[in-house]
Amino acid sequence: MRDHIPVVVQGSGRRARRAGLVGVLWAAAELTVTVGVVVLLLVVHQVWWTNRQAAAAAQEQVQSLERAWGQDPAPDEGAGATDVPDVPEAAATVPVPGPEPAPAGPSRSSRPAAAGPAAQRDRAYAVLRIPRLGLVVPIAQGIDKRAVLDKGYVGQYPGTAGPGERGNFALAGHRNTHGEPFRYINRLRAGDELIVDIRGRRFTYVVGKILSETTERDTGVIAPVPRSVVKPDQGYGEPGAYITLTTCTPEYSSKYRLVVWGTLKSS
Repeated sequence: MRDHIPVVVQGSGRRARRAGLVGVLWAAAELTVTVGVVVLLLVVHQVWWTNRQAAAAAQEQVQSLERAWGQDPAPDEGAGATDVPDVPEAAATVPVPGPEPAPAGPSRSSRPAAAGPAAQRDRAYAVLRIPRLGLVVPIAQGIDKRAVLDKGYVGQYPGTAGPGERGNFALAGHRNTHGEPFRYINRLRAGDELIVDIRGRRFTYVVGKILSETTERDTGVIAPVPRSVVKPDQGYGEPGAYITLTTCTPEYSSKYRLVVWGTLKSS
């Protein structure tokens, strides 16, 4: 009787290991694709959908303000008004953030509160128009991201001057996402108009200087007489009625700040 000798087939174990490795790689590839799709959808939501929502809501707010002002006299061209409407209240001490994700200027500083009823805080009270950019956007008091900036509004730095007042009417806005009202302010040039409407009055500022890049801690750019403390040769040296627009730069980054300054147009 013959003994049965087992036959060993060389290579079958290798093929099994190879098949297992292929399966693992395939599963990893599927997982990578799935994660990529999820990330892409999140990016689309953040960059596109939030823009649409915020921009639409901001335009509705502009229309609401204009309806509320419908019975007021037509706005005066230029400036020189002495009876500037009340500006809503700010916090007693002000963190001046670097937005963008909080967009705008310097890091932290303390400034006195502006006068006005606390109930008006974070509510839109004026409209900014920039003809060169075709921009029409509501202005609210404060630069809180959720309450103001992420709504697609422009926010006034608390403690800064009101529209038409002597001092510095300083504003912050997102450059990317959430309506991105200040996305193209880098295209502004000296002589461009920045128009602020508030309760039937109109204040027209004229762009004078642009600081293309400074740090988030450059608190001087929103001072009553705006002058960079990082680049002291940039800014103004005499009291006046100024407007300041601040946002992040470069695009899709919050590393630096872009600043546009203007002065109140004589009536």
